[in-house]
This record gives sequence, C-alpha cells and structure tokens, in this order.
Amino acid sequence: MIRLLICDDHAIVRQGLKQILADAPDLEVAAEAGDGPETVTRIRRGGIDVVLLDIALPGRDGLDVLKQLHQEFPKLPVLIVSTYPEKQYALRSLRLGAAGYLNKGADPAELITAIRKIARGGMFVSPTVAETLATAMRKDSGQPPHELLSPREYQVFTLIAAGKSLSEIAAQLSLSPNTVSTYRARIMEKIDTHNDVETALYAVQHHLVSMVL
Repeated sequence: MIRLLICDDHAIVRQGLKQILADAPDLEVAAEAGDGPETVTRIRRGGIDVVLLDIALPGRDGLDVLKQLHQEFPKLPVLIVSTYPEKQYALRSLRLGAAGYLNKGADPAELITAIRKIARGGMFVSPTVAETLATAMRKDSGQPPHELLSPREYQVFTLIAAGKSLSEIAAQLSLSPNTVSTYRARIMEKIDTHNDVETALYAVQHHLVSMVL
C-alpha cells in the first residue's frame, strides 16, 4: 500500500484527488494538508510514502516547501501537481528535488501511473517536460538570468509577465504589497530590466510565456 499526503490549499481539490485515488486499491490517502507548515509537521510524524504537492500555497509557496522536504527527507518522493504550465515550472521543480511534475488537467490514469512510478524510486516526466529537459541539456552556455531567481522570485516574475498588478500578485500569493515590491526590485536587478514591460518582454523572448496578457 502506497500511503499519500495531499497538500493543496483548496479542500475541493483535495477531495477530488481523493476520489480519483480511491479507485486504485494500492493507494491510500493517509493525510492531507492545506499549507506547507502543516505538510512538514505531518510528514515528520512518519507513515507517508509519497507527497502530492501544489505550488500555489498560502504563505510559503510549494517550491519553498519542496526544497525543505528534499533537505529533510531526501528519499521521500514528491509529485508536483499544479495548474502552472509545465514549461514554466517543471524543470525548476525537478532541480529542487521533485520526482515528477503533473498538470492538474492531466488524465486521472496518468496521475495514478505517476504516483506508482515515483513510489518505486523512478521519475515521472510527461512528453512536454521531457522536451524541456532535453532543451536544457543542449544549452552550451551558462544559466540564463531567470534561472538565478529564487522560487518565490520566479513565481512573482511569471505573474508580472502575465500582466498582474502588484496588488493582484500580493492577493494571489498571500503577501503584502511591500513584499511583492521588494521581490519585483530583486527580479529586475537579476534579469537586468527596468520596468514591468521590459520584464514581460524578457519572459516572452525566453519562451517563458507565450504572450503578455
């Protein structure tokens, strides 16, 4: 039996995942959590074989939580299950220690396949993620500037590129506007842009977003 912990801040999403997994006789949802600290606390008590982790969490985002889990429990497989596009977040998630990345729009059978694979010690990547990995491996130059962003900075960066205002970003990430403004300044310094328009253009030029919304 593979014992799972589901971390997602939306109860309706957790319930939906539990219903999907109920059809698999070898999978058991042993715990669920609505944020990062609750997830870490529950895992420390033991009895969890696989973690399903969202990125968009209140307070600490999922990538921060992933980094901590990988440091504390390096052998615990974590599957990122998110609405964020694979091309934007899959590679970063894998580099931070995730065993796989799956979009929430994926087929339920693919979710079950992914869980079983990483529980056996494997990695799960979709064809889109595999292509992204191959592209990254072919690059001869050093890391592009956006790869130097922290997980939270990258999250703010993609939202700026999508045309979100600072107040909208603050509300979505459960941060204060001043904190978002600080992240914005750090981002522009690291990728050498001077305003939100240049930041959005940078994202488009590096194929991180397909268009500016």
